[in-house]
Amino acid sequence: MAYSAKIGPSILSSDLSCLGSECVRMMECGADYLHLDVMDGHFVPNLTFGHPMVECLRKSVGQDPFFDMHMMVSRPEQWVKPMAAAGANQYTFHLEATTNPGNLIKEIRESGMKVGLAIKPGTTVEELAPWANQIDMALVMTVEPGFGGQKFMEDMMPKAGANMIVSGSAVIGSDDPRSVIALLRTVVAEAIQKRSLDR
Repeated sequence: MAYSAKIGPSILSSDLSCLGSECVRMMECGADYLHLDVMDGHFVPNLTFGHPMVECLRKSVGQDPFFDMHMMVSRPEQWVKPMAAAGANQYTFHLEATTNPGNLIKEIRESGMKVGLAIKPGTTVEELAPWANQIDMALVMTVEPGFGGQKFMEDMMPKAGANMIVSGSAVIGSDDPRSVIALLRTVVAEAIQKRSLDR
């Protein structure tokens, strides 16, 4: 049986003055998808971009790259339709940002996007578990949301096995992103295989 991992560079670590070409470069270096961090200056202190930028990126890079929107926003319900219209493929919202995850999951699904559910380092996996069979991806944060370039929190590792890896500065800031992406994929695939054999 083949084991594989998908690697998604966080484009927030890119040179934002040439974001379209940076997205293309990451895909050419072997990225499986693109992770787009949306911050509203409220749920997290920083402010990034919204659906108009996503729409521009989609026009710039075409339909092939899979856009996973990491919505670090206080009112994730507000942006479902605009992000879907802009060309987003997956809408990953924070469990901590909504009082009704079930309704939001349904709305995202009905908009034609896949559903991701994120948790901060301080949120337990048990809080995410009731929604696990309704989502396409769980994003277990290994840094605090809102800031790039943070040190990896190793104590988050026991929370979940991972087959989709988001990495920002480690990939995009590298002189050889292709090699870093390949290394990440290999390490994760080997860990998945080992875990499967150990069961």
